[in-house]
Amino acid sequence: MMVGDQMPSTGPVRLEEYDPSWPVQFEREAATVRDILGPEELRLEHVGSTSVPGLAAKPVIDMLLVVTDSSDETSYVPAMESEGYVLRIREPDWHQHRLLKGPATDINLHVFSDGCPEVNRLLLFRDWLRSHPEDRQHYERAKRRLAERDWAFVQDYADAKSGIVEEIITRASSAP
Repeated sequence: MMVGDQMPSTGPVRLEEYDPSWPVQFEREAATVRDILGPEELRLEHVGSTSVPGLAAKPVIDMLLVVTDSSDETSYVPAMESEGYVLRIREPDWHQHRLLKGPATDINLHVFSDGCPEVNRLLLFRDWLRSHPEDRQHYERAKRRLAERDWAFVQDYADAKSGIVEEIITRASSAP
């Protein structure tokens, strides 16, 4: 799944209070990605904790990029790499997910194919947290508890949050 070496964690995960510059950083990176990919970019959204006002987060901008076929790396990866982006994760068994890191801003650029159900789940989770402060606070409390632990890899911290994420997505999915 990893392309290159996985970087070990050096202790607890560092969460920061919400920073109003995060949407600005997203917009700057989004403009760059759109310039690089042109019509290959079908949709580009700010997702993850940095996209939710008031939510503490790791200071890494999560971006959702939708392309026609994320498994067709030749249609977008070489153009991104030519501008300094680095392919770090290839997950053919999980929605053909790809992840690139940016050259200037600390980003996770998640790439999925058009029509992938994970796109709607990410957006549902983001939008629910934006409009439901009780779940945003519930999620933040869980994140803070988990962030205090030492993790071998930051991905282990992300995986540990999956239970609460699923709980919130289930609630959001069943809402009228």
